Amino acid sequence: MKKFNFRKVLDGLTASSPGSGGSGGSNSGGGAGSGSVHPGGTAGLLREEIQETLTSEYFQICKTVRHGFPYQPTALAFDPVQKILAIGTRTGAIRILGRPGVDCYCQHESGAAVLQLQFLINEGALVSANSDDTLHLWNLRQKRPAILHSLKFNRERITYCHLPFQSKWLYVGTERGNTHIVNIESFILSGYVIMWNKAIELSTKTHPGPVVHLSDSPRDEGKLLIGYENGTVVFWDLKSKRAELRVYYDEAIHSIDWHHEGRQFMCSHSDGSLTLWNLKSPGRPFQTTIPHGKSQREGRKSESCKPILKVEYKTCRNSEPFIIFSGGLSYDKACRRPSLTIMHGKAITVLEMDHPIVEFLTLCETPYPNEFQEPYAVVVLLEKDLIVVDLTQSNFPIFENPYPMDIHESPVTCTAYFADCPPDLILILYSIGVKHKKQGYSNKEWPVSGGAWNLGTQTYPEIIITGHADGSVKFWDASAITLQMLYKLKTSKVFEKQKIGEGKQTCEIVEEDPYAVQMIYWCPESRVFCVSGVSAYVIIYKFSRHEITTEIVSLEVRLQYDVEDIITPEPETSPPFPDLSSQLPSRSLSGSTNTVASEGITKDSIPCLNVKSRPVRMPPGYQAELVIQLVWVDGEPPQQITSLSVNSAYGIIAFGNCNGLVVVDFIQKTVLLSMGTIDLYRSSDLYQRQTRSPRKNKQFIADNFCMRGLSNFYPDLTKRIRTSYQSLTELNDSPVPLELERCKSPTADHVNGHCTSPTSQSCGSGKRLSSADVTKINRWGGRPPFRKAQSAACMEISLPVTTEENRENSYNRSRSSSISSIDKDSKEAITALYFMESFARKNDSTVAPCLFVGTSLGMVLIISLNLPSTDEQRFTEPVMVLPTGTFLSLKGAVLTFSCMDRTGGLMQSPYEVWRDPNNIDENEKSWRRKLVINSPSSSQEMGDQQYTIICSEKQAKVFSLPSQTCLYVHNITETSFILQANVVVMCNSACLACFCANGHIMIMSLPSLRPMLDVNYLPLTDMRIARTFCFTNEGQALYLVSPTEIQRLTYSQEMCDNLQDMLGDLFTPIETPEAQNRGFLKGLFGGSGQTFDREELFGEATAGKASRSLAQHIPGPGSIEGMKGAAGGVMGELTRARIALDERGQRLGELEEKTAGMMTSAEAFSKHAHELMLKYKDKKWYQF
Repeated sequence: MKKFNFRKVLDGLTASSPGSGGSGGSNSGGGAGSGSVHPGGTAGLLREEIQETLTSEYFQICKTVRHGFPYQPTALAFDPVQKILAIGTRTGAIRILGRPGVDCYCQHESGAAVLQLQFLINEGALVSANSDDTLHLWNLRQKRPAILHSLKFNRERITYCHLPFQSKWLYVGTERGNTHIVNIESFILSGYVIMWNKAIELSTKTHPGPVVHLSDSPRDEGKLLIGYENGTVVFWDLKSKRAELRVYYDEAIHSIDWHHEGRQFMCSHSDGSLTLWNLKSPGRPFQTTIPHGKSQREGRKSESCKPILKVEYKTCRNSEPFIIFSGGLSYDKACRRPSLTIMHGKAITVLEMDHPIVEFLTLCETPYPNEFQEPYAVVVLLEKDLIVVDLTQSNFPIFENPYPMDIHESPVTCTAYFADCPPDLILILYSIGVKHKKQGYSNKEWPVSGGAWNLGTQTYPEIIITGHADGSVKFWDASAITLQMLYKLKTSKVFEKQKIGEGKQTCEIVEEDPYAVQMIYWCPESRVFCVSGVSAYVIIYKFSRHEITTEIVSLEVRLQYDVEDIITPEPETSPPFPDLSSQLPSRSLSGSTNTVASEGITKDSIPCLNVKSRPVRMPPGYQAELVIQLVWVDGEPPQQITSLSVNSAYGIIAFGNCNGLVVVDFIQKTVLLSMGTIDLYRSSDLYQRQTRSPRKNKQFIADNFCMRGLSNFYPDLTKRIRTSYQSLTELNDSPVPLELERCKSPTADHVNGHCTSPTSQSCGSGKRLSSADVTKINRWGGRPPFRKAQSAACMEISLPVTTEENRENSYNRSRSSSISSIDKDSKEAITALYFMESFARKNDSTVAPCLFVGTSLGMVLIISLNLPSTDEQRFTEPVMVLPTGTFLSLKGAVLTFSCMDRTGGLMQSPYEVWRDPNNIDENEKSWRRKLVINSPSSSQEMGDQQYTIICSEKQAKVFSLPSQTCLYVHNITETSFILQANVVVMCNSACLACFCANGHIMIMSLPSLRPMLDVNYLPLTDMRIARTFCFTNEGQALYLVSPTEIQRLTYSQEMCDNLQDMLGDLFTPIETPEAQNRGFLKGLFGGSGQTFDREELFGEATAGKASRSLAQHIPGPGSIEGMKGAAGGVMGELTRARIALDERGQRLGELEEKTAGMMTSAEAFSKHAHELMLKYKDKKWYQF
């Protein structure tokens, strides 16, 4: 535990300008920079010692759990005894699902697509076959599955695998048509091979194609059914090593399934037909049907249909068998959706799916293939969904899916994560959301119920909020590493539905999804919820348990300003702030006006969407309180919103874009401030500027004035305006539309042609340029106007305080920085907003409501909020909003703010305690707002009372207020930029968490900004990650790892240590069900009564060793760990005992052979000795 005494640190050091807050030490690396103390003078120092309890031992990065639907699924498997489900994907991932809470994610290091999955039924293991022709054996007896063995095929490609029930020999079919056999325990290839040329007849001149099916006969384990792609089926006798019978059909085979008695099997073909074959008459099909083909006249073949990709033939004891298949629809119905067909007796049911079918499996009561299957459900894996159909009911309803598989129901556009939120929120949201759930589900329990899971030790409430492209917002219960849907809010319901032909004005801003949610702000304590959308709107919601019918109040705000020119300062005639009435000519609660220009009708004062003007019924839950829309200005669409903040205690919402800032009182439904960013500096500008819109002069005039105006912020200092080191939206002088411009910053990271810096977000979707657009560009003198929210700026302010700071902030280019800046259009976007009780001006003695405003140029402005003193006055008296002229600066766009008190405790923004606004039981006279305001502790001692933490794309700074002294600065990165930064609480202490574009996750203590953690976790490969990455308290974070999945992670060492206890168990000890008694007669006449010893046939003693060049055995990384995990299990004990017995038997056999050989040699020696004795018996000694 380290103590920091700021008086000692700052004692004797020289003062720097409080406005600049100069930069710290430089950093040449790509990760975290170096932190250093920068004194701001000795006046007003904090007099308290801060004890920072966090150390590096508290932090560790670890993935916890992945939620959502597996992205790009390819394979499906089910263990009928353990009742767990496995899904393989194209990216080499495996998701294993059991009961709710049992959800495991595995990943092949190669990233090769998973072709097929096979469970070792009730043995806690899984075999995966990948597209790189490798087999893997996974150990599922541990909470984090690991690969025990791998087998890489070198000369042949794997096409199909089959593992018989309770067998340790895996059949592997290849593209060449050969069938190999692998020992599951040792993962070594057997010398027994079924070559394709031995399986087919010698008279056949063509290759049968790849193996598409392998299965042993339910009647006789010694017979193997091999299906080839060209329509050939071979019934192979494993003992005699010959084909017992062969079946030929003129259509390609896609799948085969046995009747449980082993006398018949069914094939699905590429012409949409199903053929049923009898082993006693293999010459032609016993039955041929085309289920969806049109019936033809007698003697004519039925019409061909689409291929039946898979068929399953399942029998029932008390009813007709089920024939279930996918595909096979008629070609003349091109608009038909993908379907699953269920044939039960004479009834044919077609279940249409929303997405293409990848795979399906029929769940049966028994794992034994030679018994009545008794199917009870069908698991259907779609490209973007997982459904389970109940076969026990005649209408075939689906089960309600307990997993969060519908996260991507509409594409996720933004996320928010709240840990340790009020505990009653989850129950309240669930009680309201459950009323709107879909009906018609099966009344039976979810059939995938394997594994075991408990809550664990960390059970604090967690809520995840996702915003979607269709305007919906979903609240999820994320407690205890699970995810469950709580409540769904549709923001599009406040707008009128767009009719055909009326969506053109929106389409000029966004090509599609005009209701897409861009930003989310939620206050869990006050339950005030706010969203901003891609169509430049903001909606404020309040929570109520009662249904109401009311009109939706809307405000239309005009926000686009251009500087006319430099005028002579006339303070007596020029007001310090522009008149709001002149800024808001279109402010109304409904309707809008149009202006007509000489070139035709020009859109002006028109919002992108129309708010419903009639009374709207609002069900219990979140109800729209106010809708704020930015409007078109002289043919220019409103630019998208780049920052958003709400404060329930103040009753104020603030949002900004690249044009400026809007502050609205949502209690009185009035606009308090609508001002361009450049006008926020007016209180320190010696030259007064006139705002106007629309603009008629060229853009370079505004740029030129911008430079002159900024020079007056600090008249006593040398100014320098340079091209931004972080600029990512530079424009050329040629008439090229902004949509087609690429990022040109030397520090920009490009992913799929898009810039990944948060300061480079284009405000539109890149629409194509029409002839009218070209005319507009030419009208602007060869330069396109800014059309959408552009949160980047091409200039950055660097104000020197010391010689060292000048050197660090300078950035040299091949030509003059000033000239380069003049040549480029630029706008200063509002990138961060923060409400707090703080000191608005330097050396203020009392705190007051303030709004901190951060811009893309690294400037921080403080705006004072003058609120009425009483509740009664708050509803009637106006709120005064005044820029204070206080400026702080950082390198790069400002990302986040936070405040700490003098003791180092994190200060929460003021909020209003929630009360139901529509509760009719409460007396209106007794209704009073209950506010919670955390102000700095009052003290009669002179000095600073508060820390302010500010983090930008490049660095973090800690200021002490009200002296505005920069106490600490840490240059986080020089060669990259920060995508997400949040001040979070962990172990009752505050820290700063950052995610950098180069993949680093960095944690810094507060207030000293000491680096606690710097891990290269995840390189930025997609803008989706940058858009959805977020930190929260208690060491939690998440991001959208794929379009359909959310990845949660922790940076807490404590949670990493407890993670094993929180994860579910995939394997639970269950006795394998006993096989049914077949009876004497059925055992006598129903099939082969002798048992089949695969070990004797496929073992090395009989089959020999396979060629080493055919396949290579690779020990898995989890081999040792897997043995430890299975040490206490039955499988591990039996496996080791079996191996020991095999080795002992082998040694005994060798000893027996040697003994027999010695006995034979002894007998031969005795015989020869006896013959020799007889030969020389009667001879004398001299006869030798």
